[in-house]
Amino acid sequence: MTIMSKMTLEERIEMSLRRSMAMVFLRKEFDKFGGYDQVGRALRGVINKGLLIKAGYGVYVKAKKSALTGKPVPVVPLIEIGIDVLTKLGVKPALGTSAKEYMDGKTTQMPMAAVLNVGSSRVSRRIGFGSKSIRYETSDS
Repeated sequence: MTIMSKMTLEERIEMSLRRSMAMVFLRKEFDKFGGYDQVGRALRGVINKGLLIKAGYGVYVKAKKSALTGKPVPVVPLIEIGIDVLTKLGVKPALGTSAKEYMDGKTTQMPMAAVLNVGSSRVSRRIGFGSKSIRYETSDS
């Protein structure tokens, strides 16, 4: 018997997360570990341990403990989560208009909402956690 077979599915997923350089994961990336229901139970266990946060339907993000509240928070900013997820789903996202203008120095107003431009793609998926979520804007390019 190998050591791998003595590990629970949850432990195998945790080890995979520790080894991975990625911060954002789609549900289908965990399919290699087993059946849908079995993986779902293991992911809930990993979430309960505070190692992952669910950031939408089939979207998981590595987590760390918040210094303020002690609750799990994502290790990357919301806008980066949105860009990673949409890229993995085959959409080519860009920063929203207000964020671009701020970064180009055209305005001093810092954008408050996380907005991504999805071009002509139709995206309705909610990506976020807690009360924060990504908003989408479209442009015909």
